[in-house]
Amino acid sequence: MSSVQAFSRAFLKKAQFTPEILYTVFVLIHQDDSNIFKGGHHHENVTGNQEFSGVSRTQFKKNTIQNYRYFLAVFQKQFGRRDVSEVTPDEIMEFLVKITEGLKPSTKKLKYSLLKSLFNFVKNTAVPDLSNPCDSAVLSKTFRVSKLPPWTILERDAVDEFIFKTESPRNRLMLELMARGGMRIGEVLKLKPQDVQDRKLHLPNPKSGRTSEVVFIPQKVADRLRDYIAAENILDDKRIFPMRYTRAREIVKSAGNKIGIDVKPHDLRRHAATYASRSGVPIEIVSKIILRHSNLATTQRYLGKISDTEAMYWIENIYR
Repeated sequence: MSSVQAFSRAFLKKAQFTPEILYTVFVLIHQDDSNIFKGGHHHENVTGNQEFSGVSRTQFKKNTIQNYRYFLAVFQKQFGRRDVSEVTPDEIMEFLVKITEGLKPSTKKLKYSLLKSLFNFVKNTAVPDLSNPCDSAVLSKTFRVSKLPPWTILERDAVDEFIFKTESPRNRLMLELMARGGMRIGEVLKLKPQDVQDRKLHLPNPKSGRTSEVVFIPQKVADRLRDYIAAENILDDKRIFPMRYTRAREIVKSAGNKIGIDVKPHDLRRHAATYASRSGVPIEIVSKIILRHSNLATTQRYLGKISDTEAMYWIENIYR
């Protein structure tokens, strides 16, 4: 085992990693030279077949791995022959500005974080006195993502009304799977009859990167979904809702327009979580079962702000 492999395994056991940091280490442990900037292999050559500290490549989405590999390959192509301690903040700035031109602020921040993690890894495993060039205040400020405005939280009455006013059985089912089951629009569009088992919907290759996930839906929705599949004679391996994202978004927007509100697909998923939470469902169930998040912090961002009136109502009910 090379020194980089030894260091990386030890480092993984005592640190919490985001996917971008994990992939940085994932790449690094396959290098033959402990100095990754000087004479090491390019990242295009990483095989990625091994496992480390219980984390396997299968836990990463395929596109995510490809994106990280490409980004790190471009970085090493420019800096691969340099001594790691000679890379300056100005050079990092120039590189990031060029490679992230036209990308969303959140994507720019992710790539900056990836490089910062890479240098921190080198510092922690091989060059203790290294000054991380990504720690520059200018870099940090440039690639900081502004706080997002509060999300729209739909009231139950409004959701019930525009679902009721949606006459198409197909469109109504799509709305209910998002609003009652907390499904993402992409998950709804990929759904096939073979994935449906009464109130349980099996999602192969979910966004989380897991092998599969399960969505639970109310019995009434399950009955309507079963009847629709039978009425339309949809084959087991065919999509129940064969349409593009653009058309699906139009359906959701049109439903909201029926009652004069602007609705986006993800508003319905957030509604499912918020309604469940405010109906007394434990946050662990909201997080792990309805939203299928890996941690509660992500779930808490979904649940919106609680008004003083609602807070007082719940406090009164606790002590009745």
